[in-house]
Amino acid sequence: MIRCLPLLMWLLAAGVAVAQINMPDPSLIHGKALPAAELPTGTITVRVVREAIGNNIAGQSVRLTVGGVERAATTDAEGRAQFPSLPTGAQVRAEATVDGETLTSDAFVVPASGGLRVILIAGLKAAAARAEQAAAAAAAAPPVKGVVALGPNSRVALEFQNDTLQVFYILDIINNARARVDIGGPLIIDLPTGASGATVLQGSSPSATVSGDRLTVTGPFAAGATSVQVAFQLRHDGPELELRQTWPVALEQLTVAAQKIGALSIASPQFSTVGEIKTADGTPFLLGSGNALPAGSTLVLQVSNLPAHSPRPRQVALALASLIIGVGAWFAVTARPERTPRSRLVDRRNELLAELTSIEKRARRGESSARDLSRRPALLAEIEAIYGELDEASPGPQGGGEGVAA
Repeated sequence: MIRCLPLLMWLLAAGVAVAQINMPDPSLIHGKALPAAELPTGTITVRVVREAIGNNIAGQSVRLTVGGVERAATTDAEGRAQFPSLPTGAQVRAEATVDGETLTSDAFVVPASGGLRVILIAGLKAAAARAEQAAAAAAAAPPVKGVVALGPNSRVALEFQNDTLQVFYILDIINNARARVDIGGPLIIDLPTGASGATVLQGSSPSATVSGDRLTVTGPFAAGATSVQVAFQLRHDGPELELRQTWPVALEQLTVAAQKIGALSIASPQFSTVGEIKTADGTPFLLGSGNALPAGSTLVLQVSNLPAHSPRPRQVALALASLIIGVGAWFAVTARPERTPRSRLVDRRNELLAELTSIEKRARRGESSARDLSRRPALLAEIEAIYGELDEASPGPQGGGEGVAA
């Protein structure tokens, strides 16, 4: 069910940039080349900062190796060194030495159009060590009474897999206090009506669990962010679907992404904007965003023009299977008591029909397993073979009155 999660994470990271939400984790962008269409073709800027974005280092020497040839420039007041007129298609790597620490970018290629921006961040290891020490100290201290919120990097994503609507909640539970916070019990989020197959995804906090359609995150909550990612299915038999989600704590920024298939659209009275973006492989997604929602509020999301399939063929198949079972049961009751080869065939047929009915019921509920999909053709084949044997074993019509007195 979660095979496309990396794609979703890329999409949602792009959504953060579009909505100008929180700045990304510095360690995730250190040494990465980011496209900059506003720069002249063949231009690369290298920004050097200390520990965090905004702590610019001015007057810093930066080296750029282009196709084996080294160039040098010095950062300005904003911590940027600019390298213009580079040959497109050339292999490039940026480097700087800050307080004895050598910072090196990933290798990248000068694009044929536009430029690139690279950021080098000094002191990441020292900052991480301090953060780890602070976290350990906070974990050792007793929790205090307080509240948490769903931070601005929290979002809802909708994606289709095998015509099934998959919903992902990617939640950042934010504790803005310096100590652990006790909110008076676990954080409980009841998933929307119709949710099934809910699971907590890898990378989530171990304090998060799912039972049925209820997500529970036990406290106390550490300072900073507690990451929880949950996925579930929402069944839809028609082109329209309404998702209603009540948030027990405040949601600091509303963001919803939906894979766009055909004319699919999303709407919510809580949206302030709805736009369309594409992933690196060209997959289109709709991105809706809105303002903060207070604790106890309900997100109302309308999804229209869903790629739905009629349930009638499955209902007909289930009705036929039930009818066949009924007929088979009647034959079993009226059959002779002795265990003849024919009665054994009837019993086997009834067993197979009962199994087929169970598979069809699970399919109707959207709970089909891989075993069900592989088992169904084998069941149908064996049932057909048994009916063939029953037809061959049936006695022919009794004679035309031979030996009977007129």
